[in-house]
Amino acid sequence: MRFNYSKKLIPLSLLFLTLFSCVSNKKLIYMQELEEGTGPLIETSKKYPYDTEEYLLQVNDIVEINIKTTDPNLNQVFSATLDPQNQAMMGGGQASGDAFFMNGYTLDDSGLVELPLIGKLKLLGTTTEEAKLLVENEVKKFINEGEYFVRVRLGGIRFSALGEFNRSGKYTILQNRVTIFEAIAFAGDLNRVAKRDEIILVRQYPDGSQIHKINLLDRELLGSEYYFLRPNDMIYAEPMKVNEIGSGNTLTETLTLLISSITAVALVLAIIQNN
Repeated sequence: MRFNYSKKLIPLSLLFLTLFSCVSNKKLIYMQELEEGTGPLIETSKKYPYDTEEYLLQVNDIVEINIKTTDPNLNQVFSATLDPQNQAMMGGGQASGDAFFMNGYTLDDSGLVELPLIGKLKLLGTTTEEAKLLVENEVKKFINEGEYFVRVRLGGIRFSALGEFNRSGKYTILQNRVTIFEAIAFAGDLNRVAKRDEIILVRQYPDGSQIHKINLLDRELLGSEYYFLRPNDMIYAEPMKVNEIGSGNTLTETLTLLISSITAVALVLAIIQNN
């Protein structure tokens, strides 16, 4: 009697897919009435103090500089915040949706910005507070009497996400501080085959760039200097070795691939036996 492989394997395959593709509602529904002994209601870790450093402005950084005085004529001049370099880039359609890029000042290759009336001012290697003092000293030269207000801040956090992200690309988050997890979430999260224990972070410094390897699985990251992103950081996620052999991203995909292969072999054997 010949054994019919295909008739036996197809129902078995469907059974496996049914068992491993279903997720219990208990894993999905919020705020259930849980039975006693199922675990603590809340778990709290120790507190991780931030290890932050003052950021020093670098080439290609974009800063917002606001200057207000009691002189209406000076205000009209200082309100012309769009520098020629940004205006040229806007013509190429690269500034869509980025208010800071359109209205801020970009540090050129020499670390200079060009302000209305004041002219070129070097901000490279300064903090935003130091940059504010430099601008204030220049503004004082044009004010005989009255008061003034100066504000200098970064034009958001710009970063690149490459490799095993669900939505890799170049992004801008309009916040003063952005954690590495916020940046990853902004790029659609890492996919299932990304190496979460060896994320590559390329960070720019005034004297060059440096590569850092980050372990996202280690909660001590919360207290490290790499927890917060800096402007122009690049995050690269490498794939796991499992991706090289072509296995599925999920258990269901892997089982489907395996069952499909077994079914194909069974069909070939059935054809050979029938001949």
